[in-house]
Amino acid sequence: MTDVAGAPADVLHTLFHSDQGGHEQVVLCQDRASGLKAVIALHSTALGPALGGTRFYPYASEAEAVADALNLARGMSYKNAMAGLDHGGGKAVIIGDPERIKSEELLLAYGRFVASLGGRYVTACDVGTYVADMDVVARECRWTTGRSPENGGAGDSSVLTAYGVYQGMRACAQHLWGDPTLRAKRVGIAGVGKVGHHLVEHLVKEGAEVFVTDVREDAVRRITERHRNVIAVKDTDELIRVDGLGIYAPCALGGALNDDTVPVLTAEVVCGAANNQLAHPGVEKDLADRGILYAPDYVVNAGGVIQVADELHGFDFERCRAQAAKIYDTTLAIFARAKEDGIPPAAAADRIAEQRMHDAAMARRAR
Repeated sequence: MTDVAGAPADVLHTLFHSDQGGHEQVVLCQDRASGLKAVIALHSTALGPALGGTRFYPYASEAEAVADALNLARGMSYKNAMAGLDHGGGKAVIIGDPERIKSEELLLAYGRFVASLGGRYVTACDVGTYVADMDVVARECRWTTGRSPENGGAGDSSVLTAYGVYQGMRACAQHLWGDPTLRAKRVGIAGVGKVGHHLVEHLVKEGAEVFVTDVREDAVRRITERHRNVIAVKDTDELIRVDGLGIYAPCALGGALNDDTVPVLTAEVVCGAANNQLAHPGVEKDLADRGILYAPDYVVNAGGVIQVADELHGFDFERCRAQAAKIYDTTLAIFARAKEDGIPPAAAADRIAEQRMHDAAMARRAR
């Protein structure tokens, strides 16, 4: 079913009517010369210009790409609010296989579309895009972060993303076990790519017992060759069933927590870097009903957005690291709010973020 303009009706319903909608602006971008097809979604600018990465992915359909952009942009509003940033939430997706169609011409065309928004959207890296790509985009758009140090940027944001997740894990340990140390805890990491391999370093240094898996054998091999005590398992299905698993860290794509995985998960805690880990509403309650402590993904993985946001003010790594360290306190505050309100931590985080966005919107209207 489509509307009169040919757009999928379910996407328009999501945008204008559902709880997952409420976006301020959605831009469809096309440059036929380069093959660019992209979607830029701005969920909220109540706290400031929308900030979020650019995902380059071979979606099965344009409708799926639009839906993903809407969902990711909404998540960025909540992430930026909980990170204490003066930024709203936005996200862009480029449709296609980056291994096949990514080119300088395409990235420059994309940069022109972002620039046309006049600063309402600030872009950065995400799945399928890298620092070198942002350097190209920045040639057409000054509202580009995640650039290389040689081009005035902060470089790889995955370093502080991993650090923030590590701080979230420490908060989970403090809340559940009364001690923030992760020594001797069994931690399973699904996805040891840009963020996951940095997270392994933190955990190994502290003395955790680390299990890893990834669809790419070379990513796993890089970890196990560097750290002989890290244990590789065949796949995520095996990882979530590891006996005595203390913490499960989804660090790949979203939807890791669903009707199939939650019932068999052996971990007492879920705390990972992946976005949109909850496959659908209600999963957070399923986790709580099983006694599994869930650290909301958009809270603990905010280290990267803290880093790229700082580029706009003249990047200082130690300043960013200090702000990312506060994820520990923020996570504990969410657990306390959840207990006080009798709700899962994911709902508590949403309430806190929504209140901050509401207060900012009301203050703007009062001016």
